[in-house]
Amino acid sequence: MSDLPTPNGQAEGGEALATLPVSGMYENYFLDYASYVILERAVPMLEDGLKPVQRRILHAMKEMDDGRFHKVANIIGQTMQYHPHGDAAIGDALVNLGQKDLLIETQGNWGDVRTGDSAAAPRYIEARLSKFALEVSFNRKITQWQTSYDGRKQEPLALPVKFPLVLAQGVEGIAVGLSTKIMPHNFIELCQASIAVLKGKRTQLIPDFPTGGTIDASNYNGGERGGKIRVRARIETRDKSTLLIKDIPYGTTTSSLIDSILKANDKGKIKIKKVVDNTAQEVEIEIELAPGVSPDVTIDALYAFTDCEASISPNACVIIDEKPHFLTVDEILRLSTAHTKGLLRQELEIVLAELKEKLLFSSLEKIFIENRIYHDIEEAESWEEVLATIDRGLEPFKPQFYREITQDDIIRLTEIRIKRISKYNSFQADELIRKLEAEIAETEHHLAHLTEYAIDYFQRLIDKYGKGRERRTAIVTFDTIEATQVAIANEKLYVNRKEGFVGYGLKKDEYVCDCSDLDDIIVFRADGKYTVTRVQEKAFVGKNIIHVDVWHKGNERKIYHAVYRDPTSGNNYIKRFAVTAITRDRDYDVTNGNEGTKLLYFEVHPNSESEVITVQLTPGCRAKKKVFDYDFGELAIKGRNSQGNVLTKYPVKKITQKAIGSATLGGRKIWYDPIVGRLNTDERGQFLGEFDTDDSILVLYKDGSYEQTNFELTNRYDPQKVLSVEKFSPETVITAVHYEGKNKDYYVKRFQVETSTLDKVFSFISDANGSKLVLASTKPHPFIAYDVTVKGKDKETIELDLSTFIDVKGWKANGNKLDRRKVSRIRAIDRKPGTLHTGDTIEWSGDEIKHDDKGQAELF
Repeated sequence: MSDLPTPNGQAEGGEALATLPVSGMYENYFLDYASYVILERAVPMLEDGLKPVQRRILHAMKEMDDGRFHKVANIIGQTMQYHPHGDAAIGDALVNLGQKDLLIETQGNWGDVRTGDSAAAPRYIEARLSKFALEVSFNRKITQWQTSYDGRKQEPLALPVKFPLVLAQGVEGIAVGLSTKIMPHNFIELCQASIAVLKGKRTQLIPDFPTGGTIDASNYNGGERGGKIRVRARIETRDKSTLLIKDIPYGTTTSSLIDSILKANDKGKIKIKKVVDNTAQEVEIEIELAPGVSPDVTIDALYAFTDCEASISPNACVIIDEKPHFLTVDEILRLSTAHTKGLLRQELEIVLAELKEKLLFSSLEKIFIENRIYHDIEEAESWEEVLATIDRGLEPFKPQFYREITQDDIIRLTEIRIKRISKYNSFQADELIRKLEAEIAETEHHLAHLTEYAIDYFQRLIDKYGKGRERRTAIVTFDTIEATQVAIANEKLYVNRKEGFVGYGLKKDEYVCDCSDLDDIIVFRADGKYTVTRVQEKAFVGKNIIHVDVWHKGNERKIYHAVYRDPTSGNNYIKRFAVTAITRDRDYDVTNGNEGTKLLYFEVHPNSESEVITVQLTPGCRAKKKVFDYDFGELAIKGRNSQGNVLTKYPVKKITQKAIGSATLGGRKIWYDPIVGRLNTDERGQFLGEFDTDDSILVLYKDGSYEQTNFELTNRYDPQKVLSVEKFSPETVITAVHYEGKNKDYYVKRFQVETSTLDKVFSFISDANGSKLVLASTKPHPFIAYDVTVKGKDKETIELDLSTFIDVKGWKANGNKLDRRKVSRIRAIDRKPGTLHTGDTIEWSGDEIKHDDKGQAELF
């Protein structure tokens, strides 16, 4: 029976009750609760990047691990031995981990973060630890343990994770008085950044989201409090009345995005007819516009008034030494990298100690057997005398061991079986000892060069687990570029013409072009059929392919020329047509579709160029003129379904191309956007000019090379490598200042492009080791300033008009030496022609463009 209080303050048993002061009780309880929520529920620990429930799930899965999948219900039950909360909380955390696709391999319906669909019941889905998790997250020998909440089990204080896991997965948690919100980052970029930290370099991490889309991280502020990022959906225009949302912003779902679009329509912010969610393997939300509504205006409105653009405020907070700390993601990376380096040291030290013990006992065993010490114990009358006899036999050899020989070592020698002694192989023993010594030397080398070992470790992670983890979220500046204008060339398209396969997985077959995994491709076959399909790893599109290329909807300038014979009428038809709109994965006819129709000639012109063909008729036909020319420029460009005009009613033996003419649609105005490295006709970036059929683009690269390309809008130029992109003119003079690695001097050269091969890179500086381009220009009068050392001490600044310094020579020429004296600094300056003479000495006060030690050149 419990003691109940009585009116006089005593229990029924007569004992006095303790009095508890109410003052301060709320404050103490609140602080205890707040600390518990912060440390035990909401905020991840820096050491392993996990919240307690996540850590307990992974530990439970490791305890269960047998290489096979386990029911999630069983994993939840196993985790409840360590986690004091309900099964629902554990299940939600487990699904969240599985959807991140890093530590856990899943099987079954685990839901979809893009659509917001929830996972199936725990009894229906399965999971196991990924190979990556097994490699980087567990090592019992270096794990610190604590007693579980009920005292029955041991659980890790923190898992020995050798990777910046909290930055890779991202985390969000709300505690009492504070919150944390760390964005997910790219796996490969994190490893590369850790390598940079180990090399003493600065890093700048940008989030990467599994939902793709685009991000403007100009105000990211390292993920610290006060920063902000903007993320956008990727929207494409199918036609004048239809928009497609291909990627959604991080933190939204297709359902919530559609709801926001409908609300904006109800409020009159946008005008649409309907929204259809076609999301399957890839996200696709189709928006049908109201009549007369501009697609471009609607796209801007979607970003302004719906969840197609979202603003996220990061707040990086982690637990360090049982206290919350607010840090930047780069500081978290630096601390995590240092922690990983420490864990690698601990593992190496354990391995080294184990190897030394193996070597010690192998050496003891060799001495014990080869010196027949076991014979000396035959006359020993007691156990102590046996141990003493063996110890005396080992005495001469003790100085060669790294530690003292203990009684336990001697006891192990007495446990060697007679069978092993009788079959002891001295040669094999020596081989084992040499192998152990080599492993010890290697381990000691790794410990002595721990930084290099850690760098190799992160590089191995990239090589082993980096495939398929490339950046999904394009980094852009929203003030200058829209999300629909971003498409990364992350695949190469190949074709097997005979067997009829196309895709980016056919790496042993014919290379076609670079493409995006979001591109459509158009395929023409010898039977006169053509189709458009999405780029895939490998797709069958029909045998005997005659043409394949990336297809862009609405491209009216790419014109197809064809000649075909119709067996029904006996006529040969000629046609020019464009393919501007089409239904995917449906066969269309170049011909009129009659049975037995044969395609005689086919050619593609990207800029509506005309051409002249020579037609040879069969010798036995009745035509008076059996060879004649035909100019496609006289033929109107019609729709893809047109039959064409009659070329001849007589049988054709052969058709050959005689000449290519100019563009029949006039010059094409082209702009270059240096932010994304793409050509466009949308007036974004630098205007390059009007392009006709024979025109080309000149590209200067920072490594001291140039290239001529066509002006297809599918061309991509890496902004990190490109120095300039401009319309090519045979009269253009390129001026370059370069460092010659062999002579260790700076040279100036001026040359014109003499090559005519497109899509081939030509280097115009020396290939000697250490050679690099410093400055380059296509201006008529480029000016530079440089410093020279005079009399070994004083510095003098010289200005030069390079157009008067050296004449135009061949592109392979080395050029003239800039100065016989020691040149210490070179930069471009802005001067008008005729304002100075070659060799003038000036006092420098202008802006500088310095040469980069990494060999990166500057344009001036």
